[in-house]
Amino acid sequence: MARPDRILLATGNAHKLREVGEILEPFGIALLAPKDVGGLEDVIEDGATFAANAIKKARAACAATGLWCLADDSGIEARAIEWAPGVYSARYAGEPCDDLANNAKLAATLADQSDRFVQYRCVIALARPETDEDLVWDGTFSGEFILEPRGEGGFGYDPHVLVPDLGKTVAEIPASVKHARSHRGQALKGFVAWLQQQ
Repeated sequence: MARPDRILLATGNAHKLREVGEILEPFGIALLAPKDVGGLEDVIEDGATFAANAIKKARAACAATGLWCLADDSGIEARAIEWAPGVYSARYAGEPCDDLANNAKLAATLADQSDRFVQYRCVIALARPETDEDLVWDGTFSGEFILEPRGEGGFGYDPHVLVPDLGKTVAEIPASVKHARSHRGQALKGFVAWLQQQ
């Protein structure tokens, strides 16, 4: 199966598009956004796991375009509340919601918890038109949830996730440092390692 010269990332999240593009750029992988192919229909993310949602999105984009398609599903998991919000991270505060509302709800939930260990989890799925085989790679990135946000970088829950050995939140560290450590960076490294063997 020939390696393509371009791969579609099935997401409407501009932050994810930028981040994945930055991570893949050193490997010479050309990344297409949905707008480059005339847009994609929204996929209902009703899977019970990150993998199920990522696979569903990748398959739908591949079927619609005939291209190799990557899709990601990711979120944050807090140990003290049985690894919630998990797959509900993007809509944790209900619909409609945004990063501020989601962070406020998680801060309120963890305020009286002594254990504020959290981890980001990401699953990357690849769908290809020549096969029904689903390929997935995952990664995690742990830290401590802090109640007051710090930093202007990143997105999502980043201002509230302290990286203990750096003494900074994910929103305070440079993008290059984040990419080297992050859940998404780890998952994409697995994808790149597989791709380079094709």
